[in-house]
Amino acid sequence: MKNIKLTLWGLFLGLSALWLLADSLLPSPFTYFSFRGVFVQYTGLLLMGAMSLAMILAARPKWLEPRLNGLDKMYRLHKWLGISTLVLGLIHWWWAQGTKWMVGWGWLVKPARKGAGPGGPGGPGGPGMGADTLAEWLRSQRGLAENIGEWAFYAAVVLLVLALVKRFPYHRFVQTHKWLAALYLLLVYHALILFKAEYWSQPVGWALALLLLGGTVAAWLVLSRRVGAGRKVAGRIESLTYYPELQVLETAIQLEPGWAGHTAGQFAFATSDQGEGAHPYTIASAWEPENRRIVFITKALGDHTSRLREKLKVGAGVVVEGPYGCFDFNDRQPLQIWIGAGIGITPFIARMKQLAARPGQQSIHLFHPTAEYSEAAIAKLRADAAAAGVHLHLLVSPRDGLLDGERIRQAVPDWRQASLWFCGPPAFGQALRQDFQAQGMATERFHQELFQMR
Repeated sequence: MKNIKLTLWGLFLGLSALWLLADSLLPSPFTYFSFRGVFVQYTGLLLMGAMSLAMILAARPKWLEPRLNGLDKMYRLHKWLGISTLVLGLIHWWWAQGTKWMVGWGWLVKPARKGAGPGGPGGPGGPGMGADTLAEWLRSQRGLAENIGEWAFYAAVVLLVLALVKRFPYHRFVQTHKWLAALYLLLVYHALILFKAEYWSQPVGWALALLLLGGTVAAWLVLSRRVGAGRKVAGRIESLTYYPELQVLETAIQLEPGWAGHTAGQFAFATSDQGEGAHPYTIASAWEPENRRIVFITKALGDHTSRLREKLKVGAGVVVEGPYGCFDFNDRQPLQIWIGAGIGITPFIARMKQLAARPGQQSIHLFHPTAEYSEAAIAKLRADAAAAGVHLHLLVSPRDGLLDGERIRQAVPDWRQASLWFCGPPAFGQALRQDFQAQGMATERFHQELFQMR
């Protein structure tokens, strides 16, 4: 979370600092319209900066993952950039469009445009009026750019709001969200025409140009469906195991050559139905190059996952993209505490299988709180823990009560020497994070997977 906040605020503060090198939010003379002129430019800069970075993140660049601590964190930043885009867009739109309405209503009187008369810099016969000059062309595009920007903004608002509505089905979200890439390209044109010409020769213009270039390339990747193209491998479903008490489906897939391998704790996008699109799942198996087998464990939590048991068939084709994520259990603490709540147990299963094949030196305590119980699933979990040398603490909440920080500390007296790895409901993870930090655990020793892709 720290890197997310630093990146978000770093973007806005950095662009603001570059802006102040080029202009001021206190023009002289200070009037409503003089302030409006610079404020519309300033909010437009922040808006396009945020939208450009969000677009770059949507392309899932591999080089950014370690810097932001995983794709799950990148998507959390993407979400907050989207919310920032929505807020900044509304502010920018109101100052640009609302002012025109207030002039029309008679609430404001628009001052005469400087240099608009004959012989002036912008008037007929004035200097700089060469028909083929860039300045003349830019002036001729202003009306079109304003109209395109306005209508692209209206469409973007609808798509951004839909992205934030959890009831909107995930597959519909994926299908509609990509059209933000097309709207972004329209807004790039809007920005190129309406951003003040003198800014482009200054650091603020250079920074915006780089962001727009990166965002444009990313938008092309999204629209051409080339995101993750180099990390996709076909496979076939080898086996399906259903645990009815848990409403959980275990899917084993035999991959074709080309998978780069994965570490325990990572996840991948799997596509079994082109109409449905790719869905992210945590990988529940250690990687063994000789058999190229990968396992996903999914719980019936929504429309798509609830239908998987009926839709998936042994032998059916699947496309897997990845791996992604930095929830990799890599630290130097002598003790690790794992908390896999409910279906959040998945990355820990993969890690235990990995440790069974290649034992480590750390002492590990795994807490698995669950509201549901399956004897078959728990028997496999106990076997995995025993093979990996992991101390398993099973808590079935109707029988054992709820897990909290105090129970963990009582069970693991040496917890101050430990790092804590959590996967499960976000609110539960946040509560544990605050609890352990209040007891003195360093922020960097609490690792939480933010497995929410919207």
